[in-house]
Order: sequence, then structure tokens, then C-alpha cells
Amino acid sequence: MVAKIVSGKSIRSLLNYNERKVSVGKAELIMASRFAGEASQLGFNQKLYRFGHLTDLNSHVKTNSLHIMLNFDIKENPDHLKLQQIAAAYMEKVGFGDQPYLVYKHEDAAHPHIHIVTTNIREDGARINLHDIGKRLSEPARKELEKEFGLIKAEGKDLKDAIAIKPVNPEKAEYGKTPTKRTITNVVTVVTRDYKYTSLAELNAVLKQFNVMADRGKEETQMFQKKGLIYSILDEKGNKIGIPFKASSLNGKPTLTNLESKFIQNEEKRKPYKVGLKASIDKTLTSYREMTRETFVKELAILQINVVFRQNEQGFTFGVTFVDNQNKTVFNGSDLGKAYNAKALSEKFGNVDKPLLKTTLAYLKQKEATSYLKPQKETDYLKTGQKEQEKTYLRPNLPDQLLNNLLGKTDGDNLPTIPEDKKKKKRELHL
Repeated sequence: MVAKIVSGKSIRSLLNYNERKVSVGKAELIMASRFAGEASQLGFNQKLYRFGHLTDLNSHVKTNSLHIMLNFDIKENPDHLKLQQIAAAYMEKVGFGDQPYLVYKHEDAAHPHIHIVTTNIREDGARINLHDIGKRLSEPARKELEKEFGLIKAEGKDLKDAIAIKPVNPEKAEYGKTPTKRTITNVVTVVTRDYKYTSLAELNAVLKQFNVMADRGKEETQMFQKKGLIYSILDEKGNKIGIPFKASSLNGKPTLTNLESKFIQNEEKRKPYKVGLKASIDKTLTSYREMTRETFVKELAILQINVVFRQNEQGFTFGVTFVDNQNKTVFNGSDLGKAYNAKALSEKFGNVDKPLLKTTLAYLKQKEATSYLKPQKETDYLKTGQKEQEKTYLRPNLPDQLLNNLLGKTDGDNLPTIPEDKKKKKRELHL
């Protein structure tokens, strides 16, 4: 378990934040300690009044609110009762057991976690000392709770490694559907951390898969000259929409200066994956006597390789980029070799598809022999369940496994099942 404490100056802001999450189905109030009434029966004003009554007792104290986050390992799935018990035990250990507090279970991240809202002003108006509360009280409490409740230990690990906390799944950004800055931050954080890219163009080849783009502006602008960088959401046609955000305002500060240091490091990190990518491209090309560019793109997509052809305003193709989403690497065609640049590949494409059916990737994936001519079934690779898929506004055109690989998952959960009739035959043989 990992605990994080943030002090604040506005209890109303903390309440608004968590209540908004509840209103959109991203959080649930699971506990209200030292409140008059059941948690489900409390209105916003009742919650605010309870805290406000205490903060008004000592108006001289500016830092009068506390936002506590308890994060659990992604492998854990504590129920409401256990979360309530952990929250109550934690608050006792850090000296807030007698304070009113609200516990919210949030559903907007890959790992289970709760948020606790409280105030540090007591019933007598005295202020609870918050100085170094994390080291003095929170850390010892965390360690004790790990033992008491059998939680996965976070000792000796940082936040990311301890509980595999990842941003909200980097879903295709939907302007107007989710908070713009949070969505951009989620996508950019994962992509800049996990992918191996060596230029801004290569980074954008990955980001655009999730309808996000990094932009330096036009060369004559002051932003470009000062190496500024902004991130924007893109619509279905690839046009920038909504308010852009400066790189320096996002978590991790993915500024151009910081990215350039990654460009150099990634040159070496991506080298081991170069041969494998070339082999995949070669196998695709040799699986057809003749093939169209569209089929070339679809066949590689089966291997989770996204192909991006770059064109100018006149429609001339001047470049190609390969995004290997399985190995999280990005290569320009020219970096792979002369035979893989845009010009060389374009010369190999024809107007029709003439496959060698026994060797096409689509065939090897046990698809119908003619499936290479059909559009792939659109799937929601962020969620499961038909109902959830129907709610998705922007549907990805990438394979289902893109997100799973991005978040470090494997295909272990997707093993083929044995048909019932075969199971019966096996049982009969044993008899």
C-alpha cells in the first residue's frame, strides 16, 4: 500500500473534486465517519457544513483541509468493508480518528485506491499539527496496516514500481466527454515513459493513435524559436480541437528539452528491436505476389505494428513511420534501411491483392481466406462488454491488444477454450 497526503486551504474544493467524480460514475462514497446520518443520505451542503463548522472555529488557520490517498497494488481487489476498515485504522494511527472524514472509492485508474477528505481543526478549535505528518505518522501507519490486513508491501519501492500505478488507460481522447487536461496527461505520461522514440515526429506517430498531438507551432513563431511545446486533442479527422496545454503544466513536464534527452537514450534502447521489425515487414511483403498499400497496413496491424505514411498537401508520400506497439518502439522507414523507406515501399505496391494464402498473416491468424479484403471488426480495446462498447464515441482502428501491451499486460488471459463437445469426448475416454 502507498499513502499520499496533500494539505489544502479549501475544504469546498476537495469536496467538489470528489463529488464530481461521484456524479459521473467515477467514484463512490463508501464511508462517512462522525457525520449525522448514513453516507448515502448526506447531501453536499450537509457535508460542507460539517467541515465548515470546524474550520470556522479557527479562521486564522489557512491550511485547514487534508486530502489523503491510499493506493493498493493492482493485484489486490479489496471490497468495501475491507476498505472501510483500512481507512478507519489508518485515520486512528495518524491521529485523525476523532475527526469527521469522508471516504471515496475511485474507479478512474488501473489500481484500486481510496480518497479521504477531512479537516485538521478539532472540535475545540485547536489545530492538528501537519508538519512532516507523512514521515512521522503516515509511513509507520502504512507499514503496520500492510501486516494487519495482509496487503502487498511497498517497502523499498517508489510509487510507480510498488503498486504498478498507471494513469487512466490512455483511451482515445474524446473532447467534451472527459476532462481535456487529465486525458492528455494520461496519454502523454504513458507514451513518453514506455515508448522508444528518437524525434518529436516519431513521438507524435504514437500519440496520434490516441488522438493527442505534441506541437511546436510554426517555425516563425516565438514558441518555436524558444523550443516551446504544447499538447492538444485531435478529432477523428486529425484536427486539433479544444484548449492546448503547455508541456510544463503537465505531470512529468514532457517539455521539448526533457524529451530531447530521451531521444538520445532511446537510440540505443530501440536497437535490439530493429531486426525483428524488419523481419515482420519482409514476411508481410513476401506473403503476396502483389498487394495494395491498404492491405500492407492491415496485415502489419495484425502484428500490432501501426504504419504511418506521411504525405504533403499535394498528396505526395515522402515518408513512412512504423510504430511497433508490442515492443513499444518507433522507427522511420529510412532508419531500417533503403528498402524500407517510403519510395521503395511505394514501388512494391500494386492496385490489387494477389496473396499466397498459405503464408498471409491473416491466414495464419485463422481468419477467412478473404478476410484481407474485409475491414477488421471494430473493437473497444479499452473496455470489455457489449454495452460499454456501444457507449464508446471514438473507436480505435488498431488491434485489440494495443492497450494491453501499452499497460504491460500479456495474452495469458486470452488462451483458447476447449469446445464442450471435445471436453465430453475426453471425459468419455478417461472412463
